Amino acid sequence: MDEHDRVLVDLNAATMDGDAAPYGMIEDAAIVLEAGRIAWVGARGDLPSGYGGLPVESLEGRLVTPGLIDCHTHIVHGGNRAVEFEMRLNGASYEEVARAGGGIVSTVTATRAASEEELLTEALRRVDVLIAEGVTGIEIKSGYGLDIETELRMLRVARAVMAKRPVRVKTSFLGAHATPAEYAGRDDAYIDEVCLPALRAAHAQGLVDAVDGFCEGIAFQPAQIARVFDVAVELDLPVKLHAEQLSNLGGARLAASYGALSADHVEYLDEAGVRAMAEAGTVAVILPGAFYTLRETQAPPIDLLRQHGVPMALATDINPGSSPLNSLLLTLNMGCTLFRMTPEEALRGVTQNAASALGLTDTGTIRAGLRADLAVWDVRHPAELAYRIGFNPLHARIFGGTS
Repeated sequence: MDEHDRVLVDLNAATMDGDAAPYGMIEDAAIVLEAGRIAWVGARGDLPSGYGGLPVESLEGRLVTPGLIDCHTHIVHGGNRAVEFEMRLNGASYEEVARAGGGIVSTVTATRAASEEELLTEALRRVDVLIAEGVTGIEIKSGYGLDIETELRMLRVARAVMAKRPVRVKTSFLGAHATPAEYAGRDDAYIDEVCLPALRAAHAQGLVDAVDGFCEGIAFQPAQIARVFDVAVELDLPVKLHAEQLSNLGGARLAASYGALSADHVEYLDEAGVRAMAEAGTVAVILPGAFYTLRETQAPPIDLLRQHGVPMALATDINPGSSPLNSLLLTLNMGCTLFRMTPEEALRGVTQNAASALGLTDTGTIRAGLRADLAVWDVRHPAELAYRIGFNPLHARIFGGTS
């Protein structure tokens, strides 16, 4: 018997599994943890007698959910853009900010200048805040290096996060994030000479779990993204895409045609894109932090996504420019308040659907056989997690069966 094997009792379990009850709720539940996995979950009165030899831990009526998953982040980066934020609020135009060295150029410059150790130290500070909110899984993107060396450095740091903290990390190669200054006006040359070689190198070194891109007028066109995705297919890597954030270029349809795990942002997504995502099983990752920070007015088509059965995930989009948001709990509230998602949709968006957006099949719900990644909350009803603003009711986090 593993020293962490035990039976959790005196709890309500929002399993997020099935649709027989809201939140997959089991009241007065028991959860059996064995060898880092969930061995059994159900009503306490139905607990099989075979687990009688395990230690019993009372959770004193608390709520248990799957561990939370932040499925879209740019946690690894150098510097910050607080001065740029202040400039904009003082009336500076985008052009004036750019001339002063602001925008993504400043983040690329700071990231290239930072050592691996410096990037890891800063990333861990952000990761620790998420862990303290019950997060057990995080996606981390590259994309602020825009040269081969720094893209690989970012991905090495992302891998190192998992070695330094009890959290699961999935990495996404985002070389097609922007064209660096040295390739201005030569987007295709950047793809050929930097992005694709960096992707191949990252794959060869075991640093990449998925391939991402930014399909937008200020970034890359669908045909350019398709070239990156073709290499991903060649390397047997799943894809995902920043799509339809500022305009509709058909990025979501493109992503769906490659069987993408997710299309993210999707504020300008149309019904054709929604249908394509539904047919492909592509998750819509909703990112209210960027919507809020950029003071956008075009909200994602939540009703259309519901009507066509497209799973919706929620994530922080932690980044130094458009979403300096480091709280997944606040993201729950923002998804409900800004986009009228229901509290159940929001919680499913950071558990079951977030897992799907990362291609994870062994976490995201409380079900026998899955990893014992759980969050224990000092609340009675799961809607409380999305209801409060700036309040963290986490009592305990269980990662792979270990508290």
